[in-house]
Amino acid sequence: MSLTVTDVPERQRYEVRQDGEPVGFAAYETADGRLVFTHTEVDPDREGEGVGSALVRGALDDARRRGMPVVPRCPFVSAWIDRHPDYADMRADG
Repeated sequence: MSLTVTDVPERQRYEVRQDGEPVGFAAYETADGRLVFTHTEVDPDREGEGVGSALVRGALDDARRRGMPVVPRCPFVSAWIDRHPDYADMRADG
């Protein structure tokens, strides 16, 4: 399974593709130099395959490279960060 995560700023979301086909996204807004993650969706046929985790990891790695802290309003993103303490420093919401 080949997954790629790409920021699509004109749609305000990160998209994850599997072998070139879209299989999920993480929507965001920008505010005060932060990325505010609002919603995440993964194709139901791909749930349980690590697609959501790859999506969030890719999005957070990109945000880190850009120096943008995140506000995870999306429960999935918030829970993912909680399970991966090496990303806790990315949180701008405490």
